[in-house]
Amino acid sequence: MDKTDYLPAMPPPESAATGPAPAPEPVPAAASPPKPSRRDPRWARPALVGLLLATAVLYLWGLGASGWGNAFYSAAVQAGSDSWKAFFYGSSDAANSITVDKTPAALWLMALSVRIFGLSSWAILVPQALLGVASVGVLHAAVRRWYGPAAGLMAGAVLAVTPVATLMFRFNNPDALLVFLLVAAAYATVRAIETASTRWIALTGALVGLGFLTKMLQAFLVIPVFAGVYLLAAPAGFWRRIRQLLLSGLALLVSAGWWVAVVELVPAGARPYIGGSQHNSILELALGYNGLGRITGNEEGSVGPGRMGGGGPFSGQTGLLRMFDTEVGGQISWLLPAALLLLVAGLVLAGRAARTDRTRAGLLLWGGWLLVTGLIFSFMSGIFHPYYTVALAPAVGALVGIGATLLWRARTGPVRWRALAATAMLAVTLAVTAWWSWRLLGRSADWYPGLRAAVLVVGLAAAALLVLVDRLPRRVTSVVLALGAAAALAGPVAYSLQTASTAHTGAIPSAGPFVQGAFGHGRGGFPGGGQFPGLRHGGEAGQNGQFPGPPGGQNGDGQNGQFPGFPGGGSNGQFPGGGPNGQFPGFPGGQNGTGQSGQFPGGVGRSSRGGGMGGLLDAREPSAELKALLVADADDYTWAAATVGSNNASGYQLATQRPVMPVGGFNGSDPSPTLAQFQRYVADGRIHYFIGGGGFRANGGSSASGEIAGWVAEQFTAKTVDGVTVYDLSSGKQG
Repeated sequence: MDKTDYLPAMPPPESAATGPAPAPEPVPAAASPPKPSRRDPRWARPALVGLLLATAVLYLWGLGASGWGNAFYSAAVQAGSDSWKAFFYGSSDAANSITVDKTPAALWLMALSVRIFGLSSWAILVPQALLGVASVGVLHAAVRRWYGPAAGLMAGAVLAVTPVATLMFRFNNPDALLVFLLVAAAYATVRAIETASTRWIALTGALVGLGFLTKMLQAFLVIPVFAGVYLLAAPAGFWRRIRQLLLSGLALLVSAGWWVAVVELVPAGARPYIGGSQHNSILELALGYNGLGRITGNEEGSVGPGRMGGGGPFSGQTGLLRMFDTEVGGQISWLLPAALLLLVAGLVLAGRAARTDRTRAGLLLWGGWLLVTGLIFSFMSGIFHPYYTVALAPAVGALVGIGATLLWRARTGPVRWRALAATAMLAVTLAVTAWWSWRLLGRSADWYPGLRAAVLVVGLAAAALLVLVDRLPRRVTSVVLALGAAAALAGPVAYSLQTASTAHTGAIPSAGPFVQGAFGHGRGGFPGGGQFPGLRHGGEAGQNGQFPGPPGGQNGDGQNGQFPGFPGGGSNGQFPGGGPNGQFPGFPGGQNGTGQSGQFPGGVGRSSRGGGMGGLLDAREPSAELKALLVADADDYTWAAATVGSNNASGYQLATQRPVMPVGGFNGSDPSPTLAQFQRYVADGRIHYFIGGGGFRANGGSSASGEIAGWVAEQFTAKTVDGVTVYDLSSGKQG
């Protein structure tokens, strides 16, 4: 083989700007391309095996260190492994009081694993890691079909070492299954375009529908791209393509809608409450809180006000550069500039090709995925977390693999100026990538500072040598290419290794080391009652419930527990409608629902009616004494305990493996149960204990959890067990 990368043969176009082309021979609908062994060079298969093995090691090594990961989902997995009803609905507890605030497909895989292997961190997380390995393999297959094995290997490698991908394929959020399903849908679209296959395009719709059952409307962001590229490039008549897309839409409706129909048709009293909704409706959840509300910021019952400096809580600033900012950049953007440059270069090379040209179709498929999803992420005003960007990683990888392959081939083309331009574009792309990696590594200046300099120097040197590559000996060319790849991937590989070697827990994990100026915490969650330690903005931990460093406030610091920078808030950035001194009204467990002096009531060691051990975004393991108390006689009750907020309940449930009712759902803002329902459960002897603390009510939502906490504190006697306030609801004693 020469220096030109390999591409499989493509059928001749229907027409071209340079003149008519010979008509291609008809391809039967069931025809398959030649076997890979007949087309691929000898190194291709061993290289693929090596990539998949390396990915498996990266995603599986030390996997159990993260414990329960996101305890919110782990508790639902535990419930689903104990109750088939909880399994089907995605309930937070085996007694089926309320569901998680997502559709349950991702929970099904993990719960099946737990049913087979028993409850453990590994049983929960291994399916996620295997989904990551499978995603890399399917992405390789999708890119390789049209662009060759080298392009497929580059695409898979970029996905594997993208830091946010390493994070999420080692974590138990729904994103791992969502990414796999979307990559599989893209592969099905590629196969459908080749022969205008009805079967394959219908499979695309079915896979996207399963994506809806994984993470609701986020899965639908690729629909206009997949449908548009198929409509453009499939080798069939226009109306046949329209009919096929309608059939694909029907497949999507069936695969996504069957579960929704069951939930909507089953009487509310015969199923759990739909968590995240205010009216016990899965359609409300899908279209509101997890749908358009994420774009507009109008999310009733969500965490905090609808906007925070132009974005949702914990979301950073909206805008065109959001994917590159301190919040998100280190998660996904290492090769994002390269992907965008190579997309443009590839489309220029495709030129005015035939309608069915596969080179252009593939670029539009992956480029459309990247642009549509990326722009929505950049401008959505509702809740957005940096780890959402794992959905961009397959498209970034595909565009890097495809674009680099096309430019490398074009540099040996017959048109001299195009060859020179392709060579120059390769060099520019590598130089920009090295510079951007240098910038990203500079955000963690004290973390391996030598790596930052090496990436820049090696990357710029390799870019300069690329300009002269046609004059270099073959072995020297191979060295230059290896140095360029090393410079481009060193940053994300280092971040991924750091991520894989670090335990991550809580609801908002992030990849990589400490980043100056970024909001959140690398381990995820806000541990510690009341205080917000370890936030990656502002340096020091918050004292007395202060919130250090959210964007938008003066110098990024809230004073006396205030939240600076909330639009519409009181003076000095207080929550709108809040009490004096930046207090947070409506928190269940505090006196009159309010924290004192801006504190978050309910934390360990806090005063008021708090005393819970967990919080909004994290859960902790109870002490042996508290665990023994909850387990004793637990089989005589439907719920061993109840407490406000899902994460608060999750820690107790995972420790005891007994149902614990999460009053108010994730944020404590859902009307489940109402005060009257809770009182009836207590009167019927179905709940043993009520544990103080937890929850976070803001941006509307129900006040039921606060009413329940207040009623319990008034009617029952509190006792403290290892700093946690517990009420025995079976005692009947008045407080």
